Amino acid sequence: MKILQPPDWVAPRGYSNGIAARGTVVALGGLIGWNAECKFEHHDFVGQAGQTLRNILAVLAEAGGRPEHIVRMTWYMTDKKQYLEAGRPLGKIYRELMLGADGKTHYPAMAAVQVAALMEDEALVEIEATAVIPD
Repeated sequence: MKILQPPDWVAPRGYSNGIAARGTVVALGGLIGWNAECKFEHHDFVGQAGQTLRNILAVLAEAGGRPEHIVRMTWYMTDKKQYLEAGRPLGKIYRELMLGADGKTHYPAMAAVQVAALMEDEALVEIEATAVIPD
């Protein structure tokens, strides 16, 4: 996997502009912050985002993947203000969960989009991800 960072660009914080990778592509559908029984244990943005990331990693593990194999994520949220205000607590959870085998936090290419609503009324965030597991 190679991070794509033009040398004259300022490095992004918390994501990568692009990643090149070879291997088995794993497409993860939009996952939300409920538990394995499809029940919401968290009703706040940070709690749901953390559970959503755990759900992504659980599905990815079924393909033999790890956080460092994720090459892109798209975050859909119903209120961008909640996302922006979540700053430090969200960053802490992200850094705890998105650790690569080298112990460093992995930052894939990302986009964040505010949407009018998600399919599950209680959901505050939905995340899609694509991973590439090396051959």
